[in-house]
Amino acid sequence: MESIISVKDLRFAYEDEEGELQTVLDGVSLEIEKGSFVAMVGPNGSGKSTLAKNLNALLLPQSGKVYADGMDTSDDSLLWEIRRSVGMVFQNPDNQLVSAVVEDDIAFGPENIGVPPEEIRQRVDSALEAVGMSRFAKQAPHMLSGGQKQRIAIAGVLAMQPDVMVFDEPTAMLDPRGRGEIMAIIEQLHDAGKTVILITHFMEEAARADRIIVLKDGKIAADGTPREIYSMSEQLHGMKLELPFAVELARRLRAGGLDLPADILSEEELAEALCSLK
Repeated sequence: MESIISVKDLRFAYEDEEGELQTVLDGVSLEIEKGSFVAMVGPNGSGKSTLAKNLNALLLPQSGKVYADGMDTSDDSLLWEIRRSVGMVFQNPDNQLVSAVVEDDIAFGPENIGVPPEEIRQRVDSALEAVGMSRFAKQAPHMLSGGQKQRIAIAGVLAMQPDVMVFDEPTAMLDPRGRGEIMAIIEQLHDAGKTVILITHFMEEAARADRIIVLKDGKIAADGTPREIYSMSEQLHGMKLELPFAVELARRLRAGGLDLPADILSEEELAEALCSLK
């Protein structure tokens, strides 16, 4: 399939308080196919968010290359085209809301890139409908719940009509109900044809992706399907990554001597495996 994101030997470092460079990404290379749903996980400090910000030129490679839909993110003349192609939703929705009325907030991006007013109206209405927030169009964003604000933030990115949507810990500040609602929207966007890149520390969210990339110490430690990645439960546990309930329980039962498959993903699979033991 066609790649829509291409990362080649990406290196990035931050300067610490002593003025020393601390490497965050150390030679990362990957391809992300158009229309795929990719989750990125890893311990704190593994470079997940830094990688995400390099995908749409919020950060630029200090070495290596990033291409978004064939565009070199280091090319200043392509910056706005790159931002239109790769939209980004952050952890804190309050940091993404800029207007006092919901529909004005969603119109902000299209207005800034010169979309005609009649098309802006259509984009706003379509984006609100996509996230189930049409009845809140005239509301003040600060009056909404955290989950509702995140929906509005997603709608604001959708109104720009990007090909790729990058979600950087979008549910980290939400309660379980809010997390479930946002994950449902993310899956709906993927089903509608969007390329989705989800950075998360919730491993049960990552299990819903087509592919999981595990980062550790600025490098790709593993890359595969959820079943392939969760079969490495001992290694993931060693990285202090909190495994989904069924995966963690199966790991502990195997450690206790039960002969269970290494690639158990769901509670149903675990129950079947336990019932089949003699």
